[in-house]
Amino acid sequence: FPVQLHLLNPHAGFLQGSHLLLAADCTAFASGEFHNRFLKGKTLAIACPKLDSDTQMYIDKLAVMIEHSGIETLTVLVMEVPCCGGLVRIAERAREQSKHLPVKVIVLSLDGTVKTEQWI
Repeated sequence: FPVQLHLLNPHAGFLQGSHLLLAADCTAFASGEFHNRFLKGKTLAIACPKLDSDTQMYIDKLAVMIEHSGIETLTVLVMEVPCCGGLVRIAERAREQSKHLPVKVIVLSLDGTVKTEQWI
């Protein structure tokens, strides 16, 4: 199935009741622990707010996913670079447009280790 947020159907059955990992494109390449630590037990969506032009579409699609797919938690995995902050803002705005949802933000350092991890 597609993992790029742009290609995901917000009503796809695999999203129902899932714990969604919204990961910046580069995070899987930065961390050797990506699959075991961050992806295990979650459904994956990837995006890059710097390279992808229509962030409002991402906000709207993610809001629909949160509201109608029964997503239980959202984890946003980003790098410690300025452009990744856009992915956190997309998640926050989508949550504002839909229902309240627990959101965890994990920031990876440039060497792929966890720099911060917090619920917002």
